Amino acid sequence: MDGLSLFGLGAVTAMVIFYAIEDRSRWFVLAFAGACALGSIYGFLQGAWPFGVVEVVWAAIAVRRWSRRSNCT
Repeated sequence: MDGLSLFGLGAVTAMVIFYAIEDRSRWFVLAFAGACALGSIYGFLQGAWPFGVVEVVWAAIAVRRWSRRSNCT
């Protein structure tokens, strides 16, 4: 497995983990957004630009959800 594949595996693994626990804190929603951004970078570096575009959209949606959550959670 090359470095790019490991990077992609790490990004997607982080996305799944942070998505699963995002109800625990609004900061996990932001972490999910960051993982989506990393997934997007991976997609563009791999040459799968549609995947990169979709992950950018998911990152933007997650940042918006993070910003709308209460600071109390």
